[in-house]
Amino acid sequence: MVSQSRSPLARKATEFLATGCFVGLLPQTLTPFKKCTGAGMLGSLLALLALPLLPTGWAYAALLAAFFPFSAWIAGRASAAYGGHDDPRIVIDEILGFWTAAAFLPLEPVPIITAFVAFRFLDTVKPWPISFAEKNLQGGFGIIMDDFMAGIAANVIARFVTVFVL
Repeated sequence: MVSQSRSPLARKATEFLATGCFVGLLPQTLTPFKKCTGAGMLGSLLALLALPLLPTGWAYAALLAAFFPFSAWIAGRASAAYGGHDDPRIVIDEILGFWTAAAFLPLEPVPIITAFVAFRFLDTVKPWPISFAEKNLQGGFGIIMDDFMAGIAANVIARFVTVFVL
């Protein structure tokens, strides 16, 4: 997976983190499609399942602030190893994106489900400026930025639905 200049342990650790505990590798065995494997959905579901285990308040903000550059670094290393930009096996970007979508929302079904559905929709459809980020930013930062932007937009949508619709 990763260049031979790094140890096998470092290569496996990068793959483990980039693929969301190897979740991103599961659809590869189920479908012959390169881009539409469903790995993004599985990565988002992993992030959803981990959400109750995350800290709250300022500790959550600190986690996101640290996870953003970390995920860019891991995604960049994995992308170079896989030999293509934003390989579908890389799901750390979906994890960051959903955790951004859920940031500071009440851990209740309606806001979290709304954030999840909005994030998956925006990450799939990629309206502007999300599509601009996906097409024009390179490296690990380019891999995570469209998901991060989709997460921000999904968070705003979830807040609107929670406050004004319900």
